[in-house]
Amino acid sequence: MSGTDSGIEYYARALRAPRISDGYQALGEQARQGGWTHEEYLAAVLSREVAEREASGAALRIRAARFPGHKTLEDFNYAHQPAADRNLFAHLGTGTFLHEARNVVLLGPPGTGKTHLATGIGIKVAQAGHRVLFDSAVGWVARLAEAHDRGQLAAELARLRRYKLLICDEVGYIPFDQDSANLFFQLVSSRYEHASLILTSNLSFSRWADVFGDATVASAMIDRIVHHAEVINLTGNSYRLQGRIKPQTLAN
Repeated sequence: MSGTDSGIEYYARALRAPRISDGYQALGEQARQGGWTHEEYLAAVLSREVAEREASGAALRIRAARFPGHKTLEDFNYAHQPAADRNLFAHLGTGTFLHEARNVVLLGPPGTGKTHLATGIGIKVAQAGHRVLFDSAVGWVARLAEAHDRGQLAAELARLRRYKLLICDEVGYIPFDQDSANLFFQLVSSRYEHASLILTSNLSFSRWADVFGDATVASAMIDRIVHHAEVINLTGNSYRLQGRIKPQTLAN
């Protein structure tokens, strides 16, 4: 190893940029063969470091988000779900709605792709550099109930506001008691016009009073959610049951 090489190795370690050590020699050979300027070579070395660092950071954010699986917008079967506009979801995947603290609400029967689409948007957002956290509605309530029991509810809500996006899956699958409904309401209220939510539900808004046990609470919650939101109604039969149900069964 030459003195120059050892110096570059040292500077890469000092800058905590290990990918420079991994690639500067190969890029140097390309530069010599291609007649690159010093500036072009430096830009190539730094570009490689930044690209790989961003990819590594995105992978960490995706793991930290606790998605139920790696379901991307590109993998979604739009042909099975015509109510899902491919262009709209591509736009949501850019994450521009986060800058205005807007929400996304996906409504529809079980198996129509709500969780897949919510996860797909979340993965895109994480890849763009934003912190995301995924859980079911029941899971969020359990988390807040634990914080409340510790006397840390306000602190937990403040901490969650540092996430640009929270995904609340399966709102309405299990009815809430009054305490749980109040906790979920506080989660929604704490993020109103501060940070974004994606919510999925198998129930229309008109039935949310049954979930939360109080029409007034449900109405106040819906008002905050939809004030700045994209509400998307998915339709059709369960994708998971496709091919498993006889045609005459579907007709009944």
